[in-house]
Amino acid sequence: MLGCSRSDEPPPRTEPAVEPAATGSDPRAVILFLGTSLTAGYGVGADHAYPALVQKKLDSAGYAFRAVNAGLSGETSAGGLRRLEWWLQQPVSVLVLELGANDGLRGLPIAQLRANLDSIIARTRQRYPDVAVVMAGMQAPPNLGLPYTSQFQTTYRDISRKHDALLIPFLLEGVAADAALNQGDGIHPNAEGHRRIAALMWTALEPVLRQRSPRQPPPAARE
Repeated sequence: MLGCSRSDEPPPRTEPAVEPAATGSDPRAVILFLGTSLTAGYGVGADHAYPALVQKKLDSAGYAFRAVNAGLSGETSAGGLRRLEWWLQQPVSVLVLELGANDGLRGLPIAQLRANLDSIIARTRQRYPDVAVVMAGMQAPPNLGLPYTSQFQTTYRDISRKHDALLIPFLLEGVAADAALNQGDGIHPNAEGHRRIAALMWTALEPVLRQRSPRQPPPAARE
């Protein structure tokens, strides 16, 4: 497995890059991408990270949704839980939960990961009962041993079943360990890697969006 934090990364931000209140005038329903540096776009920039690429797919397909990037480099599931209330200030239609890679990289307790992911979904649904949840599964480093890596992977399956969430078994499927799709650190996807992730994410998301919002003609087609 690939982690998503390195000692040479910049220190994590102490506040979100975009304040929810600053985008309150946008009428589009929110898809909240809560995650790590993989979501934030470490090394490629937010404009080339997979949430921004998903936004382009949304616009092209005529879906009235706004992708909000709440990724943070070095983030753990505990950190994501602490930041959640900030992002729930805006109504959320779909939560994409990409957390756990740094928990695995640091060998943090599986029970802690499970409890944090469970709480994030439960609190989001408490605030917005109709929210759809997509979980982006990750894998733990093999050097932590088979019991840990197996329990780590099972956590995503169990939590997604408990909350009737859609599970992407491995967000980096087809990208992890491919030098052509990753930056020099071998951990973080490059621009092409993010395009592959966006394609995988879109395959999972599009059926969810179709049920929630009828497609409209893209802006150019309505002119």
